[in-house]
Formats: sequence, C-alpha cells, structure tokens
Amino acid sequence: MPKLVPISHRELARKLRRVGFVEIRTRRHPVYYSAEKDLTIPIPMHPGDVPKGTLRSIIREMQLSVEEFTAL
Repeated sequence: MPKLVPISHRELARKLRRVGFVEIRTRRHPVYYSAEKDLTIPIPMHPGDVPKGTLRSIIREMQLSVEEFTAL
C-alpha cells in the first residue's frame, strides 16, 4: 500500500475540483458534489492537515486509489 502524505483542506478541495466535484454549500464544512458519480463529500475545514484516516476515507468515497489521488 502506498504511503499517504497528509495534505491541507485547501489542497484536498483543489484535488476534488480537478476530478470534477463542485462546491454546493459551505456552512461548517464545505460540501462537494459530483453529478457524474452522484456523490456528495463533506471535507473538514480545521487548521492543520486533514487526518490520514479521514483523508483515506474521502479517497475511498471518491472511488479513486491512493496512487490516482496523489497523481492529481
């Protein structure tokens, strides 16, 4: 299994937009939606990096592998 490098919530949002997700709302946490995959993903907006477990879960929800995600 490849090593997952922690990233900030801003970098995670950029990668979501590259894959085709759009921000549909922002309250406490921004929520991104993909019409192609009919999928909504909330991302945590806390100071510091997104925890590795949370990041891995988001990658799984995006239906990508870790290699594909890091290549974005």
